[in-house]
Amino acid sequence: MNPNSNQPTLIRSRLHARDITDSDLEAVATLLGKGIGYSDEYFLQLLNRLTSHSTPAGYLKYGRLLECDGKIVGAIILIYSTIWLNGAPSVRCHVTGWCVEAPYRFYGTAFFAKEINRSGVTYLNISPQAYTLDILKQQGFVRYCSGQFLAIPALQFAASNTQVKVVTVDEIPNVPFERFELDLMLTHAKWGCICFWCVTPQRAYPFVVRPRRFKRIIPGVQLVYCRDVGDFVRFAGPIGRFLLRQGRLIVRVDSNGPIPGLIGKFVNGVDARYYKGKKPRLGDLAYTHLAMCPYVPRRKLHSAY
Repeated sequence: MNPNSNQPTLIRSRLHARDITDSDLEAVATLLGKGIGYSDEYFLQLLNRLTSHSTPAGYLKYGRLLECDGKIVGAIILIYSTIWLNGAPSVRCHVTGWCVEAPYRFYGTAFFAKEINRSGVTYLNISPQAYTLDILKQQGFVRYCSGQFLAIPALQFAASNTQVKVVTVDEIPNVPFERFELDLMLTHAKWGCICFWCVTPQRAYPFVVRPRRFKRIIPGVQLVYCRDVGDFVRFAGPIGRFLLRQGRLIVRVDSNGPIPGLIGKFVNGVDARYYKGKKPRLGDLAYTHLAMCPYVPRRKLHSAY
């Protein structure tokens, strides 16, 4: 008889799942940092920013964790946010980071599956590691973005852009705009994003970008939010020259191929995005970890996680 044959039953009997609370933040950040490869400080900053995030009523503030004999052995960060679609609010959950220590991974998979099945919620996973893709598919996630388009909008000139004025979020436009988009921009500006309006005589168009360096050298930004990617194409020249004055040359845009009307290059397979629920649109990464915290490259893992 295998002396360890009852080990799974013993482990299961000692496991306990519960919500992440304020007192767990440092321990959860350490677990995720060790298991995923970002720094502990990155996850701690993300969790601390969730303390003031406007989580929809009735949803988790930080996520869930798995304990064994009082020790945290697994955790998943879930960022619930209110997203406006066609004038109506809906709930979106960004599955940000999850990790379970090796001895408990079998139970962790089932544990996480329970957390991503709320009716009426759209779930996003925008930065899965390669070894998790099979698990994502088993959980019902589908890819909606296959790569990134690297645009150089400052090179674009068009006569139709002459009536466009680019202003920062601090300047309230005197033309129509959506109040929730102003709130979105003000929140993301506090997180270090560059937020601005493209103002025409008819209305103001919001844009949010996250500064980062590509290849750790070339200064640029990731498009985080706009009403429609077509708006970015339409105002590419003024946007590009506005960003160039801030030392940012490249704008990276979620895409499924070359974007007509933009100068640049499509790179397939880079930062593919996945969803479960109602299919999200391209050009909306608001309230995700990418928007909340500066980009930090993963380090090479040497742990047994």
